[in-house]
Amino acid sequence: MKLPLAAIAASLVCLIVAPAFAQTTPAPTATVPVPATKRVTCLGATQNLKGQDKRDQMQLCMAQARLDCLKQAIDQKLVGEARKSAIKTCVGTDGPEQE
Repeated sequence: MKLPLAAIAASLVCLIVAPAFAQTTPAPTATVPVPATKRVTCLGATQNLKGQDKRDQMQLCMAQARLDCLKQAIDQKLVGEARKSAIKTCVGTDGPEQE
């Protein structure tokens, strides 16, 4: 049940973000784009919700994001401080849980 919800949320974010990228023109100075963090994706997926529904969906989305980032760190065989840092970077948090 959680996986389809995450897939739907990711699809919605892509539908929202894709037209914006299609309409932009490259800047005269070449800059390297920063990949969106999973937190930004979760925020986008919950932007149309309100109240407890928004909090609940944000919490579920962030838990799934942390799990995905942990799996990625395990696949990369990261341990200790490197794993912790990689997960924080991947999820998009700088410290304790942000809401």
